[in-house]
Amino acid sequence: MKKLITSLSVFIMLITNACNDPEHTSGENKESAIPGPGTFGYDLTFLSKYDQVVLLTSADSEAQVIVSPKYQAKVFTSTAASLSGTSFGWVNYKAFSAPVDLHMNAYGGENRLWLGPEGGRFSLYFEPDSKMEFKNWKTPGAIDTAAWNVTAKTEQSVTLQKDMRLINYSRTELKLTVARTITILDNQQIFERMGLSADTAVRGVGYETDNVLTNTGEGEWTDKTGMPCLWLLDMFKPSPETVIVIPFNNADKDSFDLVATTNYFGSIPPERLKHTDTTLFFKADGKSRGKLGIKPGHVKPVAGSYDPAGKILTLIVFDVEPKGRYLNQEWNTSRPSFSGDAMNAYNDGPLADGSQMGPFYEIESVSPAAFLKPNQSQHHHHSVFHFTGDETALNKIALKMLGVSLGNIKQNF
Repeated sequence: MKKLITSLSVFIMLITNACNDPEHTSGENKESAIPGPGTFGYDLTFLSKYDQVVLLTSADSEAQVIVSPKYQAKVFTSTAASLSGTSFGWVNYKAFSAPVDLHMNAYGGENRLWLGPEGGRFSLYFEPDSKMEFKNWKTPGAIDTAAWNVTAKTEQSVTLQKDMRLINYSRTELKLTVARTITILDNQQIFERMGLSADTAVRGVGYETDNVLTNTGEGEWTDKTGMPCLWLLDMFKPSPETVIVIPFNNADKDSFDLVATTNYFGSIPPERLKHTDTTLFFKADGKSRGKLGIKPGHVKPVAGSYDPAGKILTLIVFDVEPKGRYLNQEWNTSRPSFSGDAMNAYNDGPLADGSQMGPFYEIESVSPAAFLKPNQSQHHHHSVFHFTGDETALNKIALKMLGVSLGNIKQNF
């Protein structure tokens, strides 16, 4: 409690001293009091202008997490070193003052919840009978612009909930409730999760999300009516040296095209995508748009990235069902409905007209299709960890969790 009171006191001082736009400060006192761009304190000041954010604090470290009820229960960002520490999430500052976008409002956030499928016969993003092209694509308001309700809160955890009514591409009305509980872990819990001893040579922040989808309608969700799935997307800041690392299973030595889908937005150039028999490496510099996915039978429940410039090792750990039925998300109705990937990665880059939303990169996990009867629920767990510090200590974590060394990661590009 003492640490929380201290953090909040400092934050109140920042808000008091901040001007209307935290990107432009004036006066010597203001410049020295407000943490600069890239820090957690800067993002906390900015986001608190738009929402009464929930600040979660670790019980035994300076790790903190910002959760936003107004912006769809997003984890906007986190840090391992309090207000002056690096802010790990990507925040799209310009989106907050921009007009509402009819397609998608990309506020950012290092962990947000969407529902799938995006495309296909059971799409939630296209009206029935509409052509699946960008002008008709619209993110449902419940996961794009609507506020969520806080139903429980402590210093380390918060639960948020949203009731929804959606019509899918097959004209099925879906009544559902989505709830998510975000819990920040203390340092000991983080290393216990990885099966390693705590190391003072690194700082870390980690949090778990438990995402629950409940069918609140009167009908069962079947392969005739369609159904949603839970979709967790993590948006992070790129650097010229950042590499996404995805371990995968391939005991049967399938060809790589049976392991991964690499042509969501056209083929990814070979100088940006490399792989061995067990690991995929994807350049995440925010300079070339590309997306890939891993098939359910080949997915391991962990992926990550490494930024040598900032010495930042990021991990995501998530549920996967190798034999689960995963929904196809592509913008067409010709592919089988249950031929989707179980996890994805995306590198942002300029569009054909030269414009760009980011830059950022994403690592995503997806739940299987929710074949639920009325009042039944499905859970999907997705955790995020960031580590900074001594590369020797970071290397131990990479070897344990990703199966490759930092040296191996760095030498690929």
